[in-house]
Amino acid sequence: MASEKTKRKHSICMVSDFFYPNMGGVEGHIFQLSQCLLERGHKVVVITHMYNQRNGVRFMTNGLKVYYIPVVPFYNQCILPTILTTLPIIRDILIREQITLVHGHSAFSALAEETLYHAKLLGIKIVYTDHSLFGFADLSSILTNKLLECGMSISDHVICVSNTCRENTFLRANIQDPRKISVIPNAVDSSIFTPDPDAAPKDRIVIVVVSRLVYRKGTDLLVGIIPEICKKYSEVDFLIAGNGPKMVLIEEAKERHKLHDRITLLGSIPNQNVRNCLVKGHIFLNTSLTEAFCIAILEAASCGLQVVSTKVGGIPEILPDSMITLCTPSIPDLIQKVEISIQRIKSGDRIKSLEMHNEIKNMYNWRDVAKRTERVYDMVADSKSENSLIEAILKFRRCGYIGFFVITFVFLANFFLLMIVEYFNPRDKIDLAPDVSNYGRRKSKTHNLD
Repeated sequence: MASEKTKRKHSICMVSDFFYPNMGGVEGHIFQLSQCLLERGHKVVVITHMYNQRNGVRFMTNGLKVYYIPVVPFYNQCILPTILTTLPIIRDILIREQITLVHGHSAFSALAEETLYHAKLLGIKIVYTDHSLFGFADLSSILTNKLLECGMSISDHVICVSNTCRENTFLRANIQDPRKISVIPNAVDSSIFTPDPDAAPKDRIVIVVVSRLVYRKGTDLLVGIIPEICKKYSEVDFLIAGNGPKMVLIEEAKERHKLHDRITLLGSIPNQNVRNCLVKGHIFLNTSLTEAFCIAILEAASCGLQVVSTKVGGIPEILPDSMITLCTPSIPDLIQKVEISIQRIKSGDRIKSLEMHNEIKNMYNWRDVAKRTERVYDMVADSKSENSLIEAILKFRRCGYIGFFVITFVFLANFFLLMIVEYFNPRDKIDLAPDVSNYGRRKSKTHNLD
């Protein structure tokens, strides 16, 4: 492993509203990428907001330092966007940890967006990863896209998790230079998500759903197909893991159609239990209405499940046709494709679980994602972008007249606040933190930092 490590080492700050103990694709991406970057010799810290009573500094596996800053979430696990209020503590962390590169995650994250502006004023390089797809017509998308455009205008490079996501982000953020945006897909830890053919029942066919039960994940479609499949196939059961406002619809369908013994609702489950849930099934069903890259599909395929999914967003890019059955996001087509998969299970006309697992293992690997992300870091570090205040403000011109004046006003206010904070708390008075992550990895035999 030492021979693979690059000579250049970066001090990286991952920033997002979404991190553990919250569970999801972005949270898993940040954690896995951070672990692989630590393995490659880089210094990595994570900044997120507090979760209930979890605030302050915590250490995770291999000495990954996480700052849970004392800012409460406002809506949908995101903080209230103010920009100015987070400057003092974010500045203190970036200086204390001697950060050379800030990596923000998710267009939904207000904390990541704010940290971009703070990092720009501090002369720190910026990389941004977009994990989502957005529309262009509704008010929410228009506002989010305008904020994304302002943030991307000062970012040094943008990473997307699929080609579809790249095209979507390119249009939403009005990126002028196509060389500024790269595609690095997600991955799966195949050492955790392993098949277990003995875990699934032999006399039943279990369809597994692991998803947040919200509109965007197609819960309404799921509610429409469950009664029909259960009516046609008495040997089919549903195992559903996840929580959300749409769970009440599934509970109502369960009561209305008397499917208490056919539908098992697990609710929200810890990340470490997802694999044990998946291996209990034969078919994995995804009904998302929009998806940039669905990690849950990779996890299910790695466990040897036959995948049925809606053909939306970046999903067609994930797996070959032999591993996944795609359909339009409609109830009739979903029922038809699920029936095809049921017949395949009955006839044995499918790829063996271990073969599927080995293919996924060769196709997707977090270490490969880390290597490719590392090349982006090196490219950004070598770029000679201007960090002057005037240069940053001029980049906002592409955000439109109203967007330009609003974001310029906020950016200048942030600059003046930075000057005040610099005066009362000079950077040379801030104690520098030791590189605990590397120390913890080297001394793992005597220092347990889990």
